[in-house]
Amino acid sequence: MKAVVTRVKSASVTIDGQVNGSIGQGFLVLLGVGPEDTPEICARLAEKIANVRVFSDEADKMNLSIGQVGGAFLVVSQFTLYADLRKRRPGFSHAARPELAEPLYEQFMQELRAKGFLVEHGAFGADMQVESVNDGPVTLLFDSEA
Repeated sequence: MKAVVTRVKSASVTIDGQVNGSIGQGFLVLLGVGPEDTPEICARLAEKIANVRVFSDEADKMNLSIGQVGGAFLVVSQFTLYADLRKRRPGFSHAARPELAEPLYEQFMQELRAKGFLVEHGAFGADMQVESVNDGPVTLLFDSEA
């Protein structure tokens, strides 16, 4: 699995002109699923992201996790994270097929909810418009293969 995680002051996802999910402070997570990913990998990735300490403490040091600041998650499926960019036109054969990817996308969000987080989301496979007010900016790349 791959995740691009951006610390945000706010973020939203719109589908067909309607806001589908919206958060204030927290993480915008663009989540890609690979063909070798498993429920165990998914659970580990959710744990890592939930506990990364990139929010500022009282000394203005990045020392707090999203839970410690009361943040929320906006999770958007993003198969293009697995793009093969060796040619001008990207190929996407390295991304998981929808029948594997969608259940792991749903599991990822459930793992975060089970930890007590508010989780908003897009719609798997939909054409979406994502807006965010990046905070910092702080953007992290998580890769379960690394």
